[in-house]
Amino acid sequence: MIKSEPNITVGILDYVPEVRGALLEKFKIAEDVIVTGEFFAKVISNEVVLYGGKDIELLRGKEIIFSPLNTGKFTLRDVVFGINFHWERKEDQTFEGALRLIARHNGTITAINDIAVEKYLASVISSEMSATAPVELLRAHAITSRSWLVAMLEMKKKNSTVSVPSRRSVGKKNEVIRWYDREDHDIFDVCADDHCQRYQGISKIISEAAQKAIDDTRGTFLVYKNEICDARFSKSCGGVSERFESAWANTPIDYLTCVPCSHTSYPALKTEEESTQWILSTPPAFCNTTDGNILRQILPSFDQETTDFYRWKVEYTNQELSELILKKSGFDFGILQDLIPVERGDSGRVTKLKIIGSKKTLIVGKELEIRRWLSKSHLYSSAFVVQTERDANGIPGKFILRGAGWGHGVGFCQIGAAVMAVEGWKGEDIVKHYFKGAELKKVY
Repeated sequence: MIKSEPNITVGILDYVPEVRGALLEKFKIAEDVIVTGEFFAKVISNEVVLYGGKDIELLRGKEIIFSPLNTGKFTLRDVVFGINFHWERKEDQTFEGALRLIARHNGTITAINDIAVEKYLASVISSEMSATAPVELLRAHAITSRSWLVAMLEMKKKNSTVSVPSRRSVGKKNEVIRWYDREDHDIFDVCADDHCQRYQGISKIISEAAQKAIDDTRGTFLVYKNEICDARFSKSCGGVSERFESAWANTPIDYLTCVPCSHTSYPALKTEEESTQWILSTPPAFCNTTDGNILRQILPSFDQETTDFYRWKVEYTNQELSELILKKSGFDFGILQDLIPVERGDSGRVTKLKIIGSKKTLIVGKELEIRRWLSKSHLYSSAFVVQTERDANGIPGKFILRGAGWGHGVGFCQIGAAVMAVEGWKGEDIVKHYFKGAELKKVY
């Protein structure tokens, strides 16, 4: 286990044709070269070529390192976040620390921010949630994000000689079972987007409360059997959190199991009928809230566009869904005949879905792959019930998906935790609620 605060590398832009930005303070890029102000860079002959004002070439090389002479503030233009999700957008973002530009083999550039873990976390909890969120939520989120991050770094060390691809696949004939892990980046530790943890530097307001939450919990981790917990989180579990193995590898993790997002227990969802009843109802839960005051405090402005996260509905005509699945999966199912949940997790999330078409029948999983195939971006979650409207010949004319929750549902429920904080729960008790059996330990 670590003993001191690590530094991490964060990929802000990856595989882009050029990088534009502004150095807001002085940076050293070579022994006697100090730069500041506007810059842009592109790859020429497999090297990054850096230009300053009036397109003057400043330096070129496989990698250009901007070493800060002070705190190191810099802005990068047109940073895309929410990639492939329904809230995807682009904006200029400002960061602190060192900046590295690296030439990729295909003529593109990667921009990397080198920063200490605790500074990184101050931005994460202000980017994932609003910096005006309740202080106990910020404390809980700081502990959760810190634990996930350092657990991932520790995992990368253990697997340093092993190729770790982004997409894992298992399955038999006529099955596509995939999941996507986060420890897969090749030249940096984490990306700045939702794939890892949303990190927007100092672009978002890092309030006194957010900074205090980081300072108060500095070096504090969720620990299980003397190992830092892989503390996953999602926006809304939909009433009960999901098991780790429903979303990722088939290896149960004791502290990532099903937990009611409420004061009470939840009904066992062992059958299709029980899952259907659960999803079509609106049971009380911490994350079952429409309180605008709470949501405005905890969600960044672009996340507030999503208001139906606890229970939701999506409708497709047969043609719309057939074309969508072909585009997203690459498989031509023909005219869709049926969508049948084959396997569900304990929160009601579909982990295997049988798609029956006039040309092809296939089972797809796990939860994220199902969400990808059934939406232009991603379905809110895979906890859904399929309602089919058929014509006189029994051919489906419309598929209606009624669902629960927002995200994979494993571990920490952000909206549920926010409501708990408003109700007076302490940050430490919130994380212990979602990560059963884990303990808190100050490591540095």
